[in-house]
Parts: sequence; C-alpha cells; structure tokens
Amino acid sequence: TVINLTNHSYFNLAGESSGATYGQRVFINANSYTPTDKTQIPTGRIAPVKGTPFDFTTPHTIGSRINVANRQLLIAQGYDHNWVLNKTGPKLDGLRLAAQASDPVSGRQLSVWTNQPGVQFYSGNFLTGTLVGISGHIYRQTAGYTFETQHFPNSPNQPNFPTTELKPGQVYNTSTIFQFSS
Repeated sequence: TVINLTNHSYFNLAGESSGATYGQRVFINANSYTPTDKTQIPTGRIAPVKGTPFDFTTPHTIGSRINVANRQLLIAQGYDHNWVLNKTGPKLDGLRLAAQASDPVSGRQLSVWTNQPGVQFYSGNFLTGTLVGISGHIYRQTAGYTFETQHFPNSPNQPNFPTTELKPGQVYNTSTIFQFSS
C-alpha cells in the first residue's frame, strides 16, 4: 500500500479572522525543496533554496518574496511546495524541527516538530471565500497558511524520493507536534 497522510490545519498567529498573514515570519529547516511541473506535481528534482524565494533558512515574512517573478511561485499562485527537511538542527522528543512561524504583533510563535522527511508550506493561495471560520468569518487568500508534515508528494513515481510504500506486516507510525508559545 502507498500511504502519505498529513494534516491541513490553517494558522494565523494574529488570531482567527485578523486579516492577512503576509507579515508573519517563517523559518523552514530545509536547504532544498522539490520543484513542481505546471500541474504542481513534484518533478523528482531536489533543488537548493539558497538564492531563491524558497529560502526560509533564516526567518522572512511570508509576503516579502511571494510576488517575485519566479515560475514556481506563479504556477502555485504563492507558496504550495514541499521542503526537504534537514536532518540536523534542534530536536524535541526525538523529532526534528521542521518550521517555525511568529507574529510580530501578537507575539505568538509556532514550532513544528516531526519525524517526516518533508513539510509542505502552503500560503493559502486558493482560499476563495468558500471556507468559513469558527466565528463565521469567510477565509480568503492570505487569511492563513499550513505546515503539512509528510513524505514528498509524488514519491511513488520518483525513485530518488523517500518511499511511501507500506509492506505487509509493517506499521505506519508518524508524529508531528505543533508547539505554541508567546
């Protein structure tokens, strides 16, 4: 069986229905990412983030480079890509740090810890007003973002990606912690 489960929770550290998230800062513990084709499927290539708008190895605001003339950003209408997590860096209960986000106004911070090899960072590009929040507010583009810890999308078709095959007798077990602080 091929298996690659994830979580698609949206975050806005300024608070629910507080507006655009483009001023929130993001760090992703990854020196490379998996570029996609025109249908947003990873091609199998693993590309360095250095010198690109995908370099979050030092914290940057989500909006600081999202409008750069970059083919990958144009295809996805923002960030909707898989980052190849570094195996080094801080650990928590055996999980590695995948990403961090912070809101400079509220002071809220989010740290994402996982044992998965990748994280899909999605900047809410296709929020079209069809989702309604807990307070009845409509979510539109820039209202939230996700950190989806997972194996790389398209892994079954890319021999150089980590396998997502679960063989008879094997157990699928994954852990992700979303840690909040202020």
